[in-house]
Amino acid sequence: MTATANGEELRIVSPGDVTLAPLLALQGLWTEAQYLKLTGQCSRLLEFTDGRLEILPMPTRRHQAISRFLFLLLHSFVGERGGDVFYAPLRLRIREGKFREPDLLLVRDANDPRNQDDYWRGADLVAEVVSPDDPGRDLIDKRLDYAEGGISEYWIVNPIDETVTVLALAGGAYAEHGVFRRGQRADSSVLAGFSVGVGDVFDAV
Repeated sequence: MTATANGEELRIVSPGDVTLAPLLALQGLWTEAQYLKLTGQCSRLLEFTDGRLEILPMPTRRHQAISRFLFLLLHSFVGERGGDVFYAPLRLRIREGKFREPDLLLVRDANDPRNQDDYWRGADLVAEVVSPDDPGRDLIDKRLDYAEGGISEYWIVNPIDETVTVLALAGGAYAEHGVFRRGQRADSSVLAGFSVGVGDVFDAV
């Protein structure tokens, strides 16, 4: 199987495998339409900013256990209240030319028109479990990106120091709603009544 970016062929060895060298060779040349086509044909986690692809690492078991624990809690909570929550891989469009794939993304109303089949046009809450390969991606870069996308709340779940940081959007930038540690409960500013024990999050493995 092949895909083409600006006239150059990208070889897809199988539906679940993309050779990395051609991806990197075409950095800066990708269009949004090509990114969408590529991610529709392979299972690699790829994010996109202004013509450049970012190849995300394969999640670890610990990462997935934490993500699953939070997903099940949020699914139960918002499902009873008419909302919906999904997990990666699912594309979230920050703006024209920029896509992220949050670990979790949520809308308080399942009929929210931003909740589309091909990719989401926004969300009320996103969460990322910090990856050890590049913590700055989740702690710094995505903090700016999700604020740019108008996401009301961003949860940074950090297994490295076992903290849960809840950021609330205020005036186009995030302010700390709270930085929570073991022995505390992390709560939401947009989901009234929702909270989770930090120790429970990191013991989910």
